[in-house]
Amino acid sequence: MASTKMIDIRRGMVLNMNGTLFYCLDRDLNTPGNWRAILYLKLKNMTTGSITDERVHPDDKVDVVYLDTKDYTYSYKDGDDFVFVDAETYEPVTLSGTMVGHMMPYLRENDPVKITFYDGKALSMELPQTVTLKVTETEPTIKGATAAAQTKRAVLETGLEIQVPSFIVEGEMVVVQTEDGKYLRRSKEDK
Repeated sequence: MASTKMIDIRRGMVLNMNGTLFYCLDRDLNTPGNWRAILYLKLKNMTTGSITDERVHPDDKVDVVYLDTKDYTYSYKDGDDFVFVDAETYEPVTLSGTMVGHMMPYLRENDPVKITFYDGKALSMELPQTVTLKVTETEPTIKGATAAAQTKRAVLETGLEIQVPSFIVEGEMVVVQTEDGKYLRRSKEDK
């Protein structure tokens, strides 16, 4: 941890403010003529995920935190928790279902993720931008439905339910965005 002036804070930095970690989303320095400058920071609480706006003086000091992000692969589910293995050292780390449970429908065994740590404690997990999953259940193809953009419900191998174009059939591999769970395209790879 390094102490620095608020004026030197930039987007992407992580700050320790009164024992709570905040991620700087945006900053705006306001210098109204011959009055004192005021710095507005848009911060995301890394524990709760809430976003707040802070008004600070540019000369105030704050601790800047440096986080450690490592590559992991998903290994297995252990009760309500999930176990991931370090891609280099093969050392396991267990993350709670409350922290990552909403992301798990996008992951299969051995899929890669990035886990961010602070002082040896896991703070967050980041999924790849897209994942390739197999369609295990969907309605039959509708003939002549290619002219209009019709969709149907599909269940993927992880249990994730998404909307897919009407030409997708069971057994096909599809690419899905992890940010919003939307179908992107058919997969060109066979898994």
